[in-house]
Amino acid sequence: MSSALSRTQSTRKHVVETAGGVVASQHRLAAEAGAEVLRVGGDAVDAAVACSFVVGVLEPWMSGPAGGGAALNWRAETGEATAINFGMRSPKGLRTEDYPLSGEGKAGDLFPWERVVEDRNVQGASAIAVPGTVDGLGQAHARWGVMPWSDLLQPAIGHARDGMLVDWYAALIIASTARELAKDPDAAALFLDDGIWPKGSGWTAIPENRLDQSRMADSLEAIARGGPRAFHEGDLAEAMAKDVQDKGGSLTAGDLAGYRAWMGDARKVTYRDAAFHVMPGLTAGPTFAHAMAELETRDLSAMPEAYAAYADALRTAYAARLGTMGDTGEVAEAPGCTTHFSVVDRHGNMVAHTQTLLSIFGSRVVSPSTGFLMNNGIMWFDPEQGKPNSLGPDKACLMNVCPVIGEAGERRFALGASGGRKILGAVTQLSSFLTDHGMSLEQAFHTPRIDVSGGDAVIADETLPQATLDRLGRDAALRTTRRTVLPYAFACPAGVIREAGRHAGCTEIMSPWGDAALEETEDQA
Repeated sequence: MSSALSRTQSTRKHVVETAGGVVASQHRLAAEAGAEVLRVGGDAVDAAVACSFVVGVLEPWMSGPAGGGAALNWRAETGEATAINFGMRSPKGLRTEDYPLSGEGKAGDLFPWERVVEDRNVQGASAIAVPGTVDGLGQAHARWGVMPWSDLLQPAIGHARDGMLVDWYAALIIASTARELAKDPDAAALFLDDGIWPKGSGWTAIPENRLDQSRMADSLEAIARGGPRAFHEGDLAEAMAKDVQDKGGSLTAGDLAGYRAWMGDARKVTYRDAAFHVMPGLTAGPTFAHAMAELETRDLSAMPEAYAAYADALRTAYAARLGTMGDTGEVAEAPGCTTHFSVVDRHGNMVAHTQTLLSIFGSRVVSPSTGFLMNNGIMWFDPEQGKPNSLGPDKACLMNVCPVIGEAGERRFALGASGGRKILGAVTQLSSFLTDHGMSLEQAFHTPRIDVSGGDAVIADETLPQATLDRLGRDAALRTTRRTVLPYAFACPAGVIREAGRHAGCTEIMSPWGDAALEETEDQA
């Protein structure tokens, strides 16, 4: 952490309660699109569809239709939690021999796999996996949606027609990956000036530079007209697959047509007097369950001991994950490319939804026919053979996503985060803050956190009390840092809560775009 940063500056986000619904997203305009759906009578799932597509337009380096993820859906009337896994898969025609190890040490992105020749598993068309986000949204909408699918895509289409405004934060993100974006002509044309220079917002308070997302708008209109399967079948899918193959990838129209998201019961995790509903399978859900089981045996009443318990529980859960699920090695110091939003409608239905391209800007490849920035899901696999998560054809990716629906007494909440392997620690601690310590949502999101996902050392927020820092330092090497706008040291969460018929939402306090948008109700008029 830079020693030049201010030590007196503070940042807060205010949480407002409402009897209406709430959408909390990493982009305020995406949250507003979801809230507008709630205002006209939409379900939480309808709001999630609108929010998903808008955030894919306005935060394109984090997620989009050409990515994947997972979501939990809570239905208030039945008390049932349903999981939808729309994670990416490797193409059926992928050839492992096309990804030979280079012998040059570790790769330099999110995972320290052995490096592949030309980084073919990290960047470029050869890193593109079969996307699943649109089918996942489509299945949820078919089951619970009450508004027409086409109507829910109109906000995203409008934003794409206007083009995303490049403010200072967007300019910073684009600049961070400009060298890699310049390697793909279509990505360079979209995000860079003259194919070389990062688009800037200027030094005035009124940015005017916008991305040309008109081709993406055309594709979204096709999905609006044809329904969610129009992304996976027909002209759009065929054009996307051809673009990828022309650039050296193995994605086919058959891969897209054959994709189906998995829908089934969420895994229920009991914890003291609370319960959590999490994703089963190749996600961080089982690891969250392990961490909470470890915490249940500890006394968390004193905060120094509570943080020591968080570190121990997460370290143990990570060790089990790394040894059995294949996500091995220490995470590199690189930003993840993920977004999370949470929704609650006025009836108490909830959605906790995480979607991703994996790396920032995904594969750094844009499909010119569709305007979509493509994922680099192949990087999720270990390129060495014989490992639990080794690269191969037609395999599901192991994801770090961890959406959670929790309930404790009269409280019910939906949580999740972005930030790669940092996600689990953030969601675990927030869940404990809300259940073990009875914090409000606002208190929980402002409370300092720790992270142990990067190895043996504990990374702690430097604003924690000295007694807590001393306690953490007794068990492991301790490094301190602080929450900043970029990079995020402790993941970037978003959550909503329902208690006694009232709702609230909050996002990571250091996220300059993240916010909670409220459905207007009579008591707020």
